[in-house]
Amino acid sequence: MNALLQVRALTTYFHTKRGMVRAVDGISYDLAEGEILCIVGETGSGKSTSVLSLMRLLSESKQDIIGGEVVFEGRNLLKLSDREMRRIRGRKIAMVFQDPTTSLNPVLTIGRQISETLQNNLGMDGKSAMCRSAELLEMVGIADAKTRLGDYPLQFSGGMLQRVMIAMALSCGPKLLLADEPTSALDVTTQAQVLKMIKGLALDGGMAVILVTHNLGLAARYSHRVVVMYAGHIVEEAPVAKFFGCPHHPYSQALIRAVPSLGQPVEDRLVSIEGFPPSLIDPSGGCLFLPRCDRALERCVEEAPSLTCVAESHRVACWVCSRVN
Repeated sequence: MNALLQVRALTTYFHTKRGMVRAVDGISYDLAEGEILCIVGETGSGKSTSVLSLMRLLSESKQDIIGGEVVFEGRNLLKLSDREMRRIRGRKIAMVFQDPTTSLNPVLTIGRQISETLQNNLGMDGKSAMCRSAELLEMVGIADAKTRLGDYPLQFSGGMLQRVMIAMALSCGPKLLLADEPTSALDVTTQAQVLKMIKGLALDGGMAVILVTHNLGLAARYSHRVVVMYAGHIVEEAPVAKFFGCPHHPYSQALIRAVPSLGQPVEDRLVSIEGFPPSLIDPSGGCLFLPRCDRALERCVEEAPSLTCVAESHRVACWVCSRVN
């Protein structure tokens, strides 16, 4: 596999009054052109922080630590200057954030914000940029797009603003799209349309995608590979069919069991994962999932497992490595 992106031992630690928070603790994976990688896990597992670290969009203090390697097209993004990173953001790597209201300027029209992106990154003239902006809005399902170019963000609903952000992210034809819960504000129909469009761009245009989501249904339908994060670590990585067909890690198995099914009796539809995620300040030396695991070994108490290949393209960090019966 020719990797477009290589993440090696990516580490993001935040300094707080209580101590150093290990938000992302040495994760590694590769991403090929045209591949959709889905990162799943509970809130606080480090999913969003990991993709923000890739784009170097985190506000750092002198005590914070962001290390490892993020190699994109042969260049380590963590070593580039701010000026060099600005040339990559939007043009080669684009990102869709969870909350579109914090990403758009409330005093500028939607058309101006999209067209300026096209002018600055692609050198288009104003008229051509506006025409292309209308096409992008139509592509993400906004009706009467030419008229809506003159509207301001406050005239759009949250779901429509998210569509605008997706249109803006795709405007320059990036090679890599980072999407952090990109469809959480959309209705089911629009959600399917947008994700189908993104998958089409990946398959036909070679755009790679990292999709961060809580929704395992979306991961199953639209991704090629799944990465499961827990407490800042990757605990399992597998092709989508292997992951849903035979998850190995107890946490992965619990996530899948927690997805409600219409075919189950009402009393059995919601299965929770007992316990709580561990503190990321001075975590224990053993397996971080230990307090919530009912199949732990003595070794789990003493030693943290590392990612190990259990099958082709399938890695798991677990001493038990049990299978679903």
